[in-house]
Amino acid sequence: MMDQAQVLREMAQASRAARRQARVIAVTSGKGGVGKTNLAVNLGVALVQQGLRVALLDADLGLANVDLLLGIDPPYTLSQVVLGERTLADVMVTGPGGLKVVAGGSGVYELANLSQWRLERFLRQLETLDSSVDVLLLDTGAGIGRNVMSFALASREIVIVTTPEPTALADAYSVLKLVSARSVEARLWIVVNMAPSPKEGEAVYQRLAEVSQRFLHMRPEYLGTLPRDEAVIRAVLRQEPFVLAFPNAPASRAVTALAARLLGQPQPEAGGVATMLQRILRMLR
Repeated sequence: MMDQAQVLREMAQASRAARRQARVIAVTSGKGGVGKTNLAVNLGVALVQQGLRVALLDADLGLANVDLLLGIDPPYTLSQVVLGERTLADVMVTGPGGLKVVAGGSGVYELANLSQWRLERFLRQLETLDSSVDVLLLDTGAGIGRNVMSFALASREIVIVTTPEPTALADAYSVLKLVSARSVEARLWIVVNMAPSPKEGEAVYQRLAEVSQRFLHMRPEYLGTLPRDEAVIRAVLRQEPFVLAFPNAPASRAVTALAARLLGQPQPEAGGVATMLQRILRMLR
């Protein structure tokens, strides 16, 4: 009898065969300090563990720290690809657990000033991700500024990370409000981080979803809850993903469950890396 992990790996392989475009998922938050980047890193590793080829683009320009959480030092950033100095293969490095990492730098925001031929060359580079990875995770900056939200609004799946704190919930609602105002067609997921218990985390989600339904006429979906867990802090100090450093910790089991739920959902139409980049260009120009 196959265990759950084997079933998920076979699901991943089957979906890969049927898919021609990478699945682009933005991980964002209305404010800093909610554990967004740590979730993105560990979600990426958990998806790799379930048989997917995953790349993580560090698009948090204000406080880029994916490399710190993974204990890696990428020699190049996406800026060099934009300028034609390096290929995407040069920039992408393999982190712990097999997660591919692309350091963003200011690369994507330099696109608005590129000549047409440089832009076309860059897009051809990015299009290779559609065939080389199954999932592209975008770790956006915190907040709702134009540059920060261009990544999230260009994606067809958006994971909004919040905590039970009232200020974090208010900022998560601001993200939902912006998505509604821009009439973005995207699947919206809520993750409640640092919750005292799964029950309380789901209650936090329900409050946020009900307010969103009442005032924005949209209801985000519940992806799951991550508990407060000392293993997360210890893993950060060790510069390792907690799903690798402490695989049996409550937070690790929770992230693995999030990855399984994402994998069990169909990929939205009109996705893919190239399409996402084209949407960003329209926003920035």
